[in-house]
Amino acid sequence: MRQERRNIFEIGRLLGLISILMLPVTVTAQQEVSVPLGGNSWVTSKAGSEKVTNNGWVNWQHADAIFSTWVYVKQKGSLHIASTIAVPEGKSVINCTVNGKSAQTALEGTAKKYSLGEFTVNDSGYVRIDVQGISKTGTVFASMDALQLSGSAVDAQTLFVKNNEGNYFYWGRRGPSVHLSYDVTEVKEDIEWFYNEIVVPAGSDVIGSYYMANGFGEGYFGMQVNSSTERRVLFSVWSPFHTDDPKQIPEDKKIIMLKKGTNVYTGEFGNEGSGGQSYLKYNWKAGDTCRFLLRGKPVDNNYTNYTAWFYSTVEKKWLLIASFNRPATSTYLKRLHSFLENFDPTTGYITRKAWYQNQWVRTVGGEWKQLSKATFTGDATAQKQYRVDYAGGVDAAKFFLQNCGFFGNRTVLRSQFAHTVKQNVPVADLSVLQ
Repeated sequence: MRQERRNIFEIGRLLGLISILMLPVTVTAQQEVSVPLGGNSWVTSKAGSEKVTNNGWVNWQHADAIFSTWVYVKQKGSLHIASTIAVPEGKSVINCTVNGKSAQTALEGTAKKYSLGEFTVNDSGYVRIDVQGISKTGTVFASMDALQLSGSAVDAQTLFVKNNEGNYFYWGRRGPSVHLSYDVTEVKEDIEWFYNEIVVPAGSDVIGSYYMANGFGEGYFGMQVNSSTERRVLFSVWSPFHTDDPKQIPEDKKIIMLKKGTNVYTGEFGNEGSGGQSYLKYNWKAGDTCRFLLRGKPVDNNYTNYTAWFYSTVEKKWLLIASFNRPATSTYLKRLHSFLENFDPTTGYITRKAWYQNQWVRTVGGEWKQLSKATFTGDATAQKQYRVDYAGGVDAAKFFLQNCGFFGNRTVLRSQFAHTVKQNVPVADLSVLQ
């Protein structure tokens, strides 16, 4: 009887196992993401006229051109790369490289999907995908607008510029802008003067960089790398009339230029608000300590005057950039900040960094106060996590900002920095500058 019960038990167990094995199995479909080339790639080595357009890679003629695409993955694993590619005429061979491994693909005919290779990602972080033409019998290698990525390294958390809504192919290729907002809560009087210094390390003076030193509620003041031969010290004040077209500003809302320094250009700007702009072409150098001084104070008839000076290490004196009056405004300096941005989409894959140091304000009562606390923030490109190559921090008495270049170890947005190093009051004869 005991043996019969045992036999019945064994039969039941086996039947249970069989029933489990016969249950329908749910297979999770492999995650595939489509990475638009118009917002996520750059020509990192080129000959001729190759460029990235909103439609991806077109007019691709030269074998020297390397198109590089970056995506951020949150896990290691396999990476399969595919793309729907058209060859307008003839036949082509292209090469795809990831982490030193390459795979060649022969192409021909109208648009169809090709596999460009299987690769291995060894860690989380940014992955660089290089594509280069090897040979062609037609005029161009191919036309491509996206890469399709799949494999165990790819999931819903893979980061890149998703689409061009809000012109984000442009903003994404420029890269994330980062800011330092200075804490002035311990300054109990109105602030009339703001002093700051910037040091750009050697190699970080990338074309398209704007290292903004003295930002305030109504404008900004800093320095740029405009080309391989031109650099500027730039000072701008927004009009209280909100428009991107300076021609629409009513006369009583226009920024009034009162005076400007030698060789300083003054005019209007638009496209990001509008107002008065000034700049001095000045060959500042990486490694130099660049010094900025700004004054802001209310004047008659509900205007506020803003005046900016830049210290010339060559002439050993403060250079006037410009003095503007802003209408419908009566305020001292508020919302003091600095930022680092790239305004050239073609250089958005190159890292840039700057040190922001020795921040001081002077109150209406004549007292200098050192600023030693700051909050780190990013623009919408960073907040949307379309680009996560951004960082900020503090080292001794120096804050820093860094962006672009697809580096790792990003800094958490809204991080707060502080130091306790006491520095010397700025050396400037304000009575002469006034």
